[in-house]
Amino acid sequence: MKNVDTLIHAGWIVPVEPAGLVLEDHSIAVLDGTIAALLPTADARAQYQAAAVVELSGHVLIPGLVNTHTHAAMTLMRGLGGDAPLMQWLQEHIWPTEGRHVGREFVRDGTQLAMAEMLRGGTTCFQDMYFFPDEVARAATQARMRAVAGLILFDFPSAWGSGPDDYLHKGMQLHDETRGNPLVRTAFAPHAPYTVSNAPLEKVAMYAEELDIPVHMHVHETAHEVETAAAESGRRPLARLKELGLLTPRLMAVHMTQLSDSEIEDHAAAGAHVLHCPESNLKLASGFCPVHKLLTTGVNVALGTDGAASNNDLDMLGEMRTAALLAKAVSGDAGAVAADTALRMATLNGARALGLDDITGSLVPGKAADITAVNMRGLETEPIYSVITQLVYSTGRDRVTDVWVAGQQLLKDRQLTTLDEEAILARARQWRAKIQRTDVPPEEKQ
Repeated sequence: MKNVDTLIHAGWIVPVEPAGLVLEDHSIAVLDGTIAALLPTADARAQYQAAAVVELSGHVLIPGLVNTHTHAAMTLMRGLGGDAPLMQWLQEHIWPTEGRHVGREFVRDGTQLAMAEMLRGGTTCFQDMYFFPDEVARAATQARMRAVAGLILFDFPSAWGSGPDDYLHKGMQLHDETRGNPLVRTAFAPHAPYTVSNAPLEKVAMYAEELDIPVHMHVHETAHEVETAAAESGRRPLARLKELGLLTPRLMAVHMTQLSDSEIEDHAAAGAHVLHCPESNLKLASGFCPVHKLLTTGVNVALGTDGAASNNDLDMLGEMRTAALLAKAVSGDAGAVAADTALRMATLNGARALGLDDITGSLVPGKAADITAVNMRGLETEPIYSVITQLVYSTGRDRVTDVWVAGQQLLKDRQLTTLDEEAILARARQWRAKIQRTDVPPEEKQ
């Protein structure tokens, strides 16, 4: 008998690699935080003994979901200024609130709330873009959750930095501090083409090349953004980014709702990635990302929720379903973004965009044991003809029962093990009271 740390016996395993594979009555053996083996449950019981044995015969095990685009701390502004278009929402609600309240405590408390929500929805890894990324890195490390902290950059000052050079200095410092952290990495995060000028973007391109880290940026989010840029400079934002040397395999372009065929071809040729946020795009009426066309052209498309302030949740299972349905409607093709493709977008494609596909994103021996268990036995999911189809189109995040990151169980039978749910809720309610006193119109207060 071989000794391992954990044995998880499941009704099904969907490893994502190879695509579409479903392993029935299989188990995962975990040793030292990595996947040691996937094998039939009968063989696992005969060959392995473990310190912890988890019986999940009615569950499917999938790779932990990868949320490639969040503004985690904005969870404290969930629902603020709802039902408004992007720029009105930002200018009248979000930016004034941030100006009055954002600081280290706000980011720490908001990030913990976001991580708790994400873990309970099966997400094991998230990429963030917000102020005080050092607090995000610290919170993720303490919670034992995998994260990519965005080294935020604007032309203008904020609570985090006085200007582009200060943002870059602090970002580089955080990058150095996280070297060797097994759970937290960094990415440059210039906010958007309309908030960052050429000189800082040229420095980002240079440093990204030197440090070999990704660049995470809102790009072509709305028609207004693209039209304004074209009117003012004679160039669409993607053309400008290409001229600045940013259209490379390191670029993770978020939203991308306004794309010509030639821009899609350029993106594919460059090996750049698209981070698709379907529900946020729908809620803000930002437009439709041409996901099916991007995928068929060879672009790696991953999924993100955006911030809970504009979504209004961090539910990656819901995002998968919306992405699949929306792609069918936009393309006019019912076969566009099939269930297994949607699952891959939420797992392996996300890991690939983040440069983490050698570590996470699929359940194969040698990778980190980042695992999500979803209960498939219930009125809402039976009868089961196709596990992947039911997972994408029929389940909800309330069916997620257990989550592991690097072999450590962070959610056990719906209970968080590294985060204090009651304390997080108490702080969230305190922030609500504080923000409501200064930022919410009388007619919205309840």
